[in-house]
Amino acid sequence: MIATVKSLFLTHPRSVDESYLEHMAFAGRFSGKLFLAAFAALAHAILPFMFEKTANRMIADMYARTHNRGR
Repeated sequence: MIATVKSLFLTHPRSVDESYLEHMAFAGRFSGKLFLAAFAALAHAILPFMFEKTANRMIADMYARTHNRGR
């Protein structure tokens, strides 16, 4: 049972060459960036002259950083 739980928490982080805590930090930062991109997109929806390319640029940057992780 303990081995199964341990496997659930460690298999994916190891697949991208990170410890559990390193992966948690990376995913936490990624989540924060997604929230900021969502805010920029919402602000742009209301005020189209603001943040015209911000969300797109942020998403493209995040994709570039994660596209081939662990391969």
